[in-house]
Amino acid sequence: MTKDLLILNLLQSEWELLEASCNTLQLSVRKCQIIGIKESNTFEELESFDSLTSKFNRTSDIFTQKVLRTIWMLLHEPFLPFIDMMNSCEKMGILQSADQMIEIRDLRNQIAHEYLPDAIRELVPETIELSASLLENIGICKLFIESRGWLLNEEG
Repeated sequence: MTKDLLILNLLQSEWELLEASCNTLQLSVRKCQIIGIKESNTFEELESFDSLTSKFNRTSDIFTQKVLRTIWMLLHEPFLPFIDMMNSCEKMGILQSADQMIEIRDLRNQIAHEYLPDAIRELVPETIELSASLLENIGICKLFIESRGWLLNEEG
């Protein structure tokens, strides 16, 4: 098995993981939009917000640290720091917007370092907004990798 074939298999499994993560993220976004930010939220509502931010972080990590890095290997591109890689990905048509992905990474880092429920609650509107940007960028990426024949279709 060639190295590129091994990397293609890795991309396939990572993409399946990403799609599952996107599905759960979308469900959490809808649930949190219905809940809304109020004067005070119940414990269950706060748990939903926590779940949303965790799913956002997981989805962005799978996309940027797994899928995009694997695509980078398939393109035989040298390692680049995150911001440079996002800019290159935008120029290549892999992403819609490097700036959006950098903003998503910044929010991801902010969420990862927040421990108080009220702080997470305050991040929910931005998380919902940037979830849409994340999913749009993932959609553009899917078009890119499909155009190269790097993903198996449902029939196999």
